[in-house]
Amino acid sequence: MEGQKDVIVVSQQAGAHVVEFVVERLLDEVDIARISEQLDLLIKQMDSPLLVLDFANVKYMSSSALGMLITLYKRICERNGRMALCTVRAEIYEVFTITKLSEVFQIYESRTTAMAGLA
Repeated sequence: MEGQKDVIVVSQQAGAHVVEFVVERLLDEVDIARISEQLDLLIKQMDSPLLVLDFANVKYMSSSALGMLITLYKRICERNGRMALCTVRAEIYEVFTITKLSEVFQIYESRTTAMAGLA
């Protein structure tokens, strides 16, 4: 939308789409809805989507952001795709561990290892 700052940057790398979060806080409901909408459109354009979500800049995230990730993961799986998360800070990783999402999502230390994990 006009006048709104982008909260993600999407690029293509080695057959996968890399989504870089450019904000420190994934808390705003409007931003989360926009991210969900953008990524849903992206996924619908691919037969077997490969997505790497780069969390290097993210310091805080809400339960709504977690819900968005779960929904995104389900949509990717429905299209026979795969999703990986990378460069997740320790405090965010702890949330994934407590919620047992670390057992659902493939989480890697770097973008390079995430790309290799999807290959």
